[in-house]
Amino acid sequence: MATIVVLGAGVMGSAFTMPLADNGHHVRLVGTHLDADIIEEIHETRVHPRLKSRLRDTVEPYTYDRLGEAMQGVDLVVVGVNSLGIDWAGEMLRPVLPEGIPVLFLTKGLAGEGDSLELLPHRLRAHLTPSQQARTPLVAIGGPSIAGELAEGRDTCVVIAGNDAAFLNRLASMVRTPYYHVWPSTDLVGVETCVALKNIYALAVGCVGGLLAKAGKAGNEAVMYNLAAAIFAQGLWETAYMVDYMGGQRRSVFTLPGAGDLYVTSMGGRNSRMGWHLGQGAPYSVAKRDFMPDDTIEGAQLAQAIGPTVEALMAQGKLDPAALPLMARMIDIVTHDAPVEFPWDAFFAGQATG
Repeated sequence: MATIVVLGAGVMGSAFTMPLADNGHHVRLVGTHLDADIIEEIHETRVHPRLKSRLRDTVEPYTYDRLGEAMQGVDLVVVGVNSLGIDWAGEMLRPVLPEGIPVLFLTKGLAGEGDSLELLPHRLRAHLTPSQQARTPLVAIGGPSIAGELAEGRDTCVVIAGNDAAFLNRLASMVRTPYYHVWPSTDLVGVETCVALKNIYALAVGCVGGLLAKAGKAGNEAVMYNLAAAIFAQGLWETAYMVDYMGGQRRSVFTLPGAGDLYVTSMGGRNSRMGWHLGQGAPYSVAKRDFMPDDTIEGAQLAQAIGPTVEALMAQGKLDPAALPLMARMIDIVTHDAPVEFPWDAFFAGQATG
């Protein structure tokens, strides 16, 4: 059995300890500097205060200042911090990460730097020493995985992505359980691009709930599933374009990392709640301040992180604006408080001949 450190005691990092512990691994859950209350609660009750689930008794909680201690004898490091904490995680790992130890990413998102977009595993790797960078395998898990469901042992299907097929098969066998179903994928770029972008498109789908609430049901009780489905489909169409641009493989778009993860994220959660407020007519800055001040809205966070870079790439002709009308609109909604008005005539550009 392996010794595994999970860095980040949020809902997903903590839920991921369940299949690890159920497979008999020695699991050390290390909170970030923002997780002190969570770690204390787990120490006292074994119950995660946000998941409302009891962690396995074999999972050992650590505060972030004990990361060096937790890393002793480690075989695998799992990064489960918020996307905004990826630089912090890199700085924390650099002095304590043994060379050659693989790092598995639960954290999802993209980073914008000037006129380039960067995967978060690559961004964290930049914080490591040159020797660590050369010898640290980077892998990631992607797919439809709601933390609360995983924590309760509900069937969950994901892919584990990296560059070495044989290593991925070994790693998949380490985390696979009767309820946690894992398939290997050598498309790290495609998987990470899909699972990042799903948040911005799930936010767009969420706007439909607010539009429906504002307009009301029709006289025959008709709602707006047609509208939500069209936005969902446009989101997948644009994700495919971005996967091509980033150098990934389209197969990831139409399987678990793309269609699967976008579906489950569109079903509810913080993106949907924010989308409801936006669809009601509230500007993003007002909705965030008045209704969800303490919530992380992953879709909005991504729009803010990559918005300036995407706009710069479009201006330079490196990204085709005609291929990304929904992304451009969501960036405008989040970063410039634009109203929720979808550019229907710009959707599905080139599909008839693509």
